[in-house]
Amino acid sequence: MSLFAWLRAPSPTLNPAQQLALQRLGGPAALAPGSLRTQRWVVLDLETTGLNVNRDQVLSIGAVVIEDGAIDLSQQFECTLQRPGHKPGPSVLLHGLGPDAIAAGCDPVEGLLDFMEFVGDSPVLAFHAPFDQRMLGRALKDTLGYRLQHEFIDVAELAPLLNPQKVVREASLDGWIAQFGLQVDERHNASADAFVTAQLLLILFSQAQRLGLDSPGLLLERLSQWRRRQAMPGL
Repeated sequence: MSLFAWLRAPSPTLNPAQQLALQRLGGPAALAPGSLRTQRWVVLDLETTGLNVNRDQVLSIGAVVIEDGAIDLSQQFECTLQRPGHKPGPSVLLHGLGPDAIAAGCDPVEGLLDFMEFVGDSPVLAFHAPFDQRMLGRALKDTLGYRLQHEFIDVAELAPLLNPQKVVREASLDGWIAQFGLQVDERHNASADAFVTAQLLLILFSQAQRLGLDSPGLLLERLSQWRRRQAMPGL
Protein backbone atom coordinates (compact mmCIF):
# COMPACT_ATOMS: atom_id res chain seq x y z
CA MET A 1 0.00 0.00 0.00
CA SER A 2 1.37 3.41 -0.93
CA LEU A 3 1.78 6.20 1.60
CA PHE A 4 -0.88 8.28 -0.19
CA ALA A 5 -3.39 5.43 -0.06
CA TRP A 6 -2.72 5.04 3.67
CA LEU A 7 -3.28 8.74 4.29
CA ARG A 8 -6.49 8.84 2.27
CA ALA A 9 -9.68 8.64 4.35
CA PRO A 10 -11.58 5.35 3.93
CA SER A 11 -14.54 5.42 1.57
CA PRO A 12 -17.96 5.36 3.25
CA THR A 13 -19.64 1.96 3.34
CA LEU A 14 -23.17 2.07 1.92
CA ASN A 15 -25.57 -0.80 1.37
CA PRO A 16 -26.97 -1.39 -2.15
CA ALA A 17 -30.16 0.60 -1.51
CA GLN A 18 -28.13 3.54 -0.18
CA GLN A 19 -25.74 3.38 -3.13
CA LEU A 20 -28.72 3.50 -5.50
CA ALA A 21 -30.18 6.49 -3.63
CA LEU A 22 -26.80 8.23 -3.83
CA GLN A 23 -26.60 7.64 -7.59
CA ARG A 24 -30.05 9.17 -8.01
CA LEU A 25 -29.03 12.44 -6.37
CA GLY A 26 -28.76 15.17 -8.97
CA GLY A 27 -26.48 18.15 -8.98
CA PRO A 28 -27.50 21.80 -8.86
CA ALA A 29 -29.49 23.36 -11.71
CA ALA A 30 -28.98 26.79 -13.22
CA LEU A 31 -30.90 29.53 -11.45
CA ALA A 32 -34.38 30.14 -12.82
CA PRO A 33 -34.34 32.77 -15.60
CA GLY A 34 -37.65 34.28 -14.48
CA SER A 35 -38.62 36.21 -11.37
CA LEU A 36 -37.68 35.43 -7.78
CA ARG A 37 -41.10 33.78 -7.42
CA THR A 38 -40.34 31.18 -10.08
CA GLN A 39 -37.25 29.87 -8.25
CA ARG A 40 -37.53 27.10 -5.67
CA TRP A 41 -35.37 28.09 -2.69
CA VAL A 42 -34.31 25.79 0.16
CA VAL A 43 -33.78 27.64 3.45
CA LEU A 44 -31.43 25.71 5.75
CA ASP A 45 -30.34 25.77 9.36
CA LEU A 46 -27.97 23.35 11.12
CA GLU A 47 -27.33 22.62 14.76
CA THR A 48 -23.79 21.38 15.36
CA THR A 49 -21.50 20.20 18.13
CA GLY A 50 -19.57 23.46 17.87
CA LEU A 51 -18.22 26.07 15.49
CA ASN A 52 -15.05 24.35 14.27
CA VAL A 53 -15.74 23.50 10.62
CA ASN A 54 -12.85 21.01 10.54
CA ARG A 55 -13.70 19.05 13.67
CA ASP A 56 -17.30 19.53 14.82
CA GLN A 57 -20.27 17.53 13.55
CA VAL A 58 -23.76 18.25 12.26
CA LEU A 59 -26.35 17.18 14.85
CA SER A 60 -29.60 18.27 13.25
CA ILE A 61 -30.90 19.68 9.98
CA GLY A 62 -33.95 21.86 9.50
CA ALA A 63 -35.14 23.25 6.17
CA VAL A 64 -38.16 24.80 4.52
CA VAL A 65 -38.94 25.75 0.94
CA ILE A 66 -39.89 29.12 -0.51
CA GLU A 67 -41.74 28.75 -3.80
CA ASP A 68 -44.23 30.91 -5.68
CA GLY A 69 -43.45 33.79 -3.33
CA ALA A 70 -44.43 31.98 -0.13
CA ILE A 71 -43.19 29.47 2.43
CA ASP A 72 -44.53 26.10 1.29
CA LEU A 73 -45.54 24.34 4.51
CA SER A 74 -45.95 21.08 2.59
CA GLN A 75 -42.19 21.07 1.94
CA GLN A 76 -40.37 20.93 5.26
CA PHE A 77 -37.44 18.83 6.45
CA GLU A 78 -36.33 17.99 9.98
CA CYS A 79 -33.82 15.38 11.07
CA THR A 80 -31.57 14.69 14.07
CA LEU A 81 -28.53 12.53 13.32
CA GLN A 82 -27.19 9.78 15.56
CA ARG A 83 -23.62 10.43 16.68
CA PRO A 84 -22.29 7.38 18.58
CA GLY A 85 -19.75 8.38 21.17
CA HIS A 86 -20.71 12.05 21.01
CA LYS A 87 -20.16 13.81 24.33
CA PRO A 88 -22.32 16.93 24.80
CA GLY A 89 -20.35 20.16 24.92
CA PRO A 90 -21.28 23.76 25.72
CA SER A 91 -23.41 23.99 22.54
CA VAL A 92 -26.03 21.71 24.14
CA LEU A 93 -27.05 24.68 26.28
CA LEU A 94 -28.19 26.40 23.07
CA HIS A 95 -29.72 23.65 20.96
CA GLY A 96 -30.80 21.29 23.77
CA LEU A 97 -29.79 18.14 21.88
CA GLY A 98 -28.70 15.90 24.72
CA PRO A 99 -27.66 12.23 24.60
CA ASP A 100 -31.24 10.92 24.52
CA ALA A 101 -32.19 13.11 21.54
CA ILE A 102 -29.05 12.12 19.64
CA ALA A 103 -29.54 8.41 20.40
CA ALA A 104 -33.12 8.64 19.08
CA GLY A 105 -31.98 10.24 15.83
CA CYS A 106 -31.66 8.63 12.44
CA ASP A 107 -28.70 6.95 10.76
CA PRO A 108 -26.55 9.78 9.32
CA VAL A 109 -26.38 8.02 5.93
CA GLU A 110 -30.18 7.86 5.68
CA GLY A 111 -30.67 11.36 7.06
CA LEU A 112 -28.21 13.00 4.67
CA LEU A 113 -29.53 11.06 1.66
CA ASP A 114 -33.06 12.13 2.52
CA PHE A 115 -31.97 15.75 2.92
CA MET A 116 -30.18 15.94 -0.41
CA GLU A 117 -33.20 14.38 -2.10
CA PHE A 118 -35.28 17.13 -0.44
CA VAL A 119 -32.88 19.82 -1.71
CA GLY A 120 -32.94 18.43 -5.25
CA ASP A 121 -31.33 20.87 -7.67
CA SER A 122 -32.35 24.03 -5.76
CA PRO A 123 -30.07 26.76 -4.40
CA VAL A 124 -29.69 26.92 -0.62
CA LEU A 125 -29.98 29.97 1.60
CA ALA A 126 -28.88 30.24 5.22
CA PHE A 127 -27.89 32.89 7.74
CA HIS A 128 -24.06 32.81 7.76
CA ALA A 129 -24.26 30.36 4.85
CA PRO A 130 -20.49 29.70 4.54
CA PHE A 131 -20.55 27.92 7.91
CA ASP A 132 -23.52 25.73 6.97
CA GLN A 133 -22.00 25.03 3.56
CA ARG A 134 -18.68 23.89 5.06
CA MET A 135 -20.31 21.78 7.77
CA LEU A 136 -22.82 20.14 5.45
CA GLY A 137 -20.23 19.63 2.72
CA ARG A 138 -17.86 17.83 5.07
CA ALA A 139 -20.67 15.69 6.51
CA LEU A 140 -21.75 14.65 3.01
CA LYS A 141 -18.20 13.85 1.93
CA ASP A 142 -17.34 11.88 5.06
CA THR A 143 -20.65 10.02 5.26
CA LEU A 144 -21.64 9.51 1.63
CA GLY A 145 -18.57 10.38 -0.43
CA TYR A 146 -20.79 13.05 -2.03
CA ARG A 147 -19.38 16.38 -3.20
CA LEU A 148 -21.68 19.31 -2.44
CA GLN A 149 -21.81 21.74 -5.39
CA HIS A 150 -25.09 23.58 -4.80
CA GLU A 151 -25.24 27.39 -4.74
CA PHE A 152 -25.27 28.76 -1.17
CA ILE A 153 -26.48 32.31 -0.58
CA ASP A 154 -25.85 34.15 2.67
CA VAL A 155 -28.89 35.86 4.18
CA ALA A 156 -26.51 37.73 6.49
CA GLU A 157 -25.22 39.51 3.36
CA LEU A 158 -28.58 39.95 1.62
CA ALA A 159 -30.08 41.79 4.60
CA PRO A 160 -27.56 44.69 4.74
CA LEU A 161 -27.33 44.80 0.93
CA LEU A 162 -31.04 45.52 0.67
CA ASN A 163 -31.21 47.70 3.81
CA PRO A 164 -28.18 50.00 3.69
CA GLN A 165 -30.07 52.69 5.61
CA LYS A 166 -30.82 50.45 8.59
CA VAL A 167 -28.36 50.35 11.47
CA VAL A 168 -28.58 46.95 13.14
CA ARG A 169 -26.57 47.03 16.33
CA GLU A 170 -26.08 43.28 16.34
CA ALA A 171 -25.97 42.03 12.75
CA SER A 172 -27.12 38.55 13.79
CA LEU A 173 -30.27 36.64 12.92
CA ASP A 174 -31.76 37.88 16.20
CA GLY A 175 -30.83 41.44 15.26
CA TRP A 176 -32.63 41.28 11.91
CA ILE A 177 -35.60 39.48 13.49
CA ALA A 178 -35.94 42.38 15.91
CA GLN A 179 -35.41 44.94 13.13
CA PHE A 180 -38.44 43.69 11.22
CA GLY A 181 -40.55 42.80 14.27
CA LEU A 182 -40.86 39.11 13.43
CA GLN A 183 -42.51 36.89 16.03
CA VAL A 184 -40.34 33.99 17.17
CA ASP A 185 -41.58 31.29 19.55
CA GLU A 186 -38.38 29.26 19.57
CA ARG A 187 -34.72 29.77 18.69
CA HIS A 188 -31.68 27.52 18.30
CA ASN A 189 -33.79 24.72 16.93
CA ALA A 190 -32.87 23.89 13.33
CA SER A 191 -36.44 23.77 12.02
CA ALA A 192 -37.56 26.87 13.91
CA ASP A 193 -34.50 28.85 12.81
CA ALA A 194 -34.98 27.78 9.18
CA PHE A 195 -38.60 28.92 9.33
CA VAL A 196 -37.84 32.38 10.78
CA THR A 197 -34.98 32.79 8.28
CA ALA A 198 -37.51 32.05 5.52
CA GLN A 199 -39.84 34.70 6.96
CA LEU A 200 -36.98 37.19 6.85
CA LEU A 201 -36.25 36.19 3.26
CA LEU A 202 -39.80 36.93 2.14
CA ILE A 203 -39.28 40.49 3.36
CA LEU A 204 -35.90 40.71 1.62
CA PHE A 205 -37.25 39.31 -1.66
CA SER A 206 -40.06 41.89 -1.57
CA GLN A 207 -37.47 44.64 -1.10
CA ALA A 208 -35.37 43.25 -3.95
CA GLN A 209 -38.35 43.30 -6.28
CA ARG A 210 -39.04 46.96 -5.45
CA LEU A 211 -35.41 47.72 -6.36
CA GLY A 212 -35.80 46.03 -9.73
CA LEU A 213 -33.81 42.94 -8.66
CA ASP A 214 -36.62 40.61 -9.58
CA SER A 215 -34.63 37.61 -10.76
CA PRO A 216 -32.16 35.30 -9.01
CA GLY A 217 -29.42 36.27 -11.44
CA LEU A 218 -29.85 40.02 -10.93
CA LEU A 219 -29.97 39.63 -7.16
CA LEU A 220 -26.79 37.54 -7.05
CA GLU A 221 -25.03 39.94 -9.42
CA ARG A 222 -25.86 42.87 -7.10
CA LEU A 223 -24.75 40.80 -4.10
CA SER A 224 -21.41 40.10 -5.79
CA GLN A 225 -20.92 43.82 -6.43
CA TRP A 226 -21.82 44.63 -2.82
CA ARG A 227 -19.36 42.02 -1.57
CA ARG A 228 -16.53 43.52 -3.64
CA ARG A 229 -17.28 46.98 -2.25
CA GLN A 230 -17.22 45.63 1.30
CA ALA A 231 -13.78 44.19 0.65
CA MET A 232 -12.39 47.62 -0.35
CA PRO A 233 -12.08 49.78 2.80
CA GLY A 234 -12.61 53.50 2.33
CA LEU A 235 -14.91 53.18 -0.69
